[in-house]
Amino acid sequence: MHALDLSQPRPALPNTMSPAESSDAPCRFTEEELALLGKTADALTAYSGKPVLAEVGAAESGHEWVAFARPLEPGAALGDDDVRMQMGGPGTRWVGNRGGLGGSPDDVYDCVYLWAIQLSPLPGERYIKLDHQGDEFDWSDRLADLLPFDMSDAPPTDDDPGDDPDD
Repeated sequence: MHALDLSQPRPALPNTMSPAESSDAPCRFTEEELALLGKTADALTAYSGKPVLAEVGAAESGHEWVAFARPLEPGAALGDDDVRMQMGGPGTRWVGNRGGLGGSPDDVYDCVYLWAIQLSPLPGERYIKLDHQGDEFDWSDRLADLLPFDMSDAPPTDDDPGDDPDD
């Protein structure tokens, strides 16, 4: 079992400016970004059939992150590669519908960490995706590029005439 600490600064990538060189202001999620991240948590809940929680926090630098995790079932054991993360508590900033769990928004959950998105002031890297171990593995200037589902509001197109149920 591993412990996840999103408050630690990330290592500088080659050929990039450090956060101190690029901006002194902490990076914050916009309301639109938070809404998209909430929709992502809700879609993951629906897709997996298990609650997926998404909590917003801030690193020591002030840059915000959002972590996605699945509450542990009572008596469930963690796998060797699973990372345990405690989510919730008074003042928690949830996005999404908390996996449909009842109770108070201040409840605390023992969870298996799934992945996270952290914000960065670095050019070309506003969003940095962390894998299930907390390691950086992708980055982009577009949040949608790092999410597991297409959350656009565009209506589906009928590109494949073979999908017509009337044929």
